[in-house]
Amino acid sequence: MKKAGILGGTFNPPHFGHLIMANEAFHSLGLDEVRFMPNAIAPHKEVQGVDAAQRLKMTQLAIEGFPQFRIEDFEITEGGVSYTYNTVSALMAREPETEFYFIIGGDSIADLNSWHRIHELANIVQFVGIGRPGYDTSTDFPIMMIDSPEMHLSSTMLRERVAAARPLTFFVPEKVEAYIRKERLYESEQDASDS
Repeated sequence: MKKAGILGGTFNPPHFGHLIMANEAFHSLGLDEVRFMPNAIAPHKEVQGVDAAQRLKMTQLAIEGFPQFRIEDFEITEGGVSYTYNTVSALMAREPETEFYFIIGGDSIADLNSWHRIHELANIVQFVGIGRPGYDTSTDFPIMMIDSPEMHLSSTMLRERVAAARPLTFFVPEKVEAYIRKERLYESEQDASDS
């Protein structure tokens, strides 16, 4: 069986915290790859100021040069509200030879009770949890926790930095920052919280 991790999210914008999470899961679990999967419409977050194509492009730029990472554009191609249960079910049907691991941060662990069909989802995919500062990772759901450096870094903070004309150096890959500047993303951010 091929072992694939999936790291989903808005990636608005993607940052080094996402790359570190994915890399730690890749090595800790002996995965064959980690797929970065931007969602089309997030069920729990409002995305303003950028469209799905721009978030996909930033994510592609963020993982360039890392052969263990690839893009999974399933949710953006499908469109509509991106429910993880529906996505994982479809990926499993498409790739029966692949064992999937769904990677989530501490903020998502705290919110699992609100996820669509969460009990069924927890029965069909292995959740992999990575702690984030300030979030309680205790849960009744079966989550495999792995150790990873914890960073106080969020997409919300990065959008606020852009709006305040502050640099993103050491927070996002250079190509991501160049794209944000070229497209003039987030320059007048009316914050819609997400990470």
